[in-house]
This record gives sequence, structure tokens and C-alpha cells, in this order.
Amino acid sequence: MDKAEADRHDKMLELAELLAEVLQKAVPSLTEQQVEEAGIYMAKNRDVFAKAFKSQPDALSELLSAPVEVPQPVEVAAPVEEAVVESIAPAKPAKATKAAK
Repeated sequence: MDKAEADRHDKMLELAELLAEVLQKAVPSLTEQQVEEAGIYMAKNRDVFAKAFKSQPDALSELLSAPVEVPQPVEVAAPVEEAVVESIAPAKPAKATKAAK
């Protein structure tokens, strides 16, 4: 990814975050994941939404005919249980055997 593309991606993410905040305020019953997904979707398709908001609502038909992009679930590491940590903890070193006399 070159710098210009990285900058565009960063701007898209910033817009997505702001859209998510607005959506959460407007529809508090939405989950955090739902508002994040909707914000990203709207930010990625900002040009289409801009046309629709400028008296061209038919522009949204472009999104209706496009294939649906299924978001990939984000894997979150499970918390480590204390018992597991204890079982992983190094054992005490074995006592040295006494030398024969």
C-alpha cells in the first residue's frame, strides 16, 4: 500500500468512526458491532451516498445490485484462566542429590 492509498484508507476509517457515533446516537438499540459495520459500509460507499443525498436517490440502486460483502469475524483471544497460568508456570527446580561419601 502506497502512502496516498494509506491516507485514503485512514480518512475512510475516520469517517466510518464518526458515522458509527452518529448512528449509535440516532439508534441506541444498535449494537457496537452493527454501528461499526454500518459506518464502514457507508464510508466505503461515500460517493454513492453523496449522490443520493444530492437529489439522486436512484444512485442507491447501485448498492442494492452490488454483491453483499460479508464482514469477517474478528478473533479475540480468550482470557487466560488462572488455573491455566498456574499449570504453565515453571516447576521448582529439583533438589540436587547428595554426593555419596
